[in-house]
Amino acid sequence: MTSQRSGSRSKASEVGAGPIQAHPENPSANYTPNYEEIRLRAYEIYLERGSLSGNELDDWLQAEREIKGSAAARARVDR
Repeated sequence: MTSQRSGSRSKASEVGAGPIQAHPENPSANYTPNYEEIRLRAYEIYLERGSLSGNELDDWLQAEREIKGSAAARARVDR
């Protein structure tokens, strides 16, 4: 036996329903810094270290941690 519903769509697709998405209480908790923000902070760290080369990766990773940490701190305060 074959299905008689060959051209029909489900009710969910008729009303344009999409996947369920979480809506956190505080959207800043999901904040991801962009490339430019990290780059600028890494450059500031480089300057603070006296403009000595050789620690570019460390500067970048520190900048990421600082920016993500400050976003997490703001999220805790906003609760």
